[in-house]
Amino acid sequence: MSTMTAKIPVSVLIPAKNEQLNLPACLDSVARADEIFVVDSQSSDRSVEICQQYGATVVQFYFNGRWPKKKNWSLENLPFRNDWILIVDCDERITPELWDEIAEAIQNPNYNGYYLNRKVFFLGKWIRYGGKYPDWNLRLFRHQCGRYENLHTEDIPNTGDNEVHEHVILKGNVGYLKQDMLHIDFRDIFHWLERHNRYSNWEARVYYNILTGQNDSGTIGSNLFGDAVQRKRFLKKIWVKLPFKPLLRFILFYFIRLGFLDGQAGYIYGRLLSQYEYQIGVKLYELRNFGGQLNVSTDPEPTPPKSLPEPVNLSS
Repeated sequence: MSTMTAKIPVSVLIPAKNEQLNLPACLDSVARADEIFVVDSQSSDRSVEICQQYGATVVQFYFNGRWPKKKNWSLENLPFRNDWILIVDCDERITPELWDEIAEAIQNPNYNGYYLNRKVFFLGKWIRYGGKYPDWNLRLFRHQCGRYENLHTEDIPNTGDNEVHEHVILKGNVGYLKQDMLHIDFRDIFHWLERHNRYSNWEARVYYNILTGQNDSGTIGSNLFGDAVQRKRFLKKIWVKLPFKPLLRFILFYFIRLGFLDGQAGYIYGRLLSQYEYQIGVKLYELRNFGGQLNVSTDPEPTPPKSLPEPVNLSS
């Protein structure tokens, strides 16, 4: 078996729901992994069929409205056969160059995890400016050393059953890989808006928790002198108290962080982020004036079986 086709001792975890447009490219990009789990949420499209074609092991997840959500549940319950876990969303791609770097990185005994840098593509263009790059995410880590933080947002309805922007808390040293992971969503703007409508519910709760003085226990915390994620958390505590955030977000993205250099795609992206910030603000107002609850109706959650079945490899 050649170096390019040799399996790398990494277990890939892919959370999914109705991702038939993105799954083929995603699964193709992780084919070098020794093991692939797709944790599905009762998809109604061809997602499961596509996973079958690629030989992935599919497990159904039934969210009960309480912590943990999908990724942490998977880390606690799936029978991974490898020490190293790589978490990849359906709209993300692992390049051959990144796989080569991963194969070497997991041999280093001094690190228990690695940050991956994402290149975000929007309307066919890499959004290089506006603060979207670099975009570090802790996605590769030893299974026993990492779990997702709990930001106490699971009580907010219509946010989905998957962790949104929660980060992994890692025991041990963490490194940074040089090669980029690609974020390319093959779905249209409708799905971007739909997804960020859900995300704004989550963000509103995060803002609310900050403003009401909830502490950072159980999270990665906020630290001006910490890593990139901790610094961002520190700045968010200042950000939530500022007025005119939708306008400020556009100015920050488009002018101060040079988003205009990304052309029409950058302008549209900046306008959408400004709209997203406005949605967060409206929902935060609702939270603060209705006793910490969003006035939204919820779709009934699927009824889980009395006992979850063992993972089934649909390729057999």
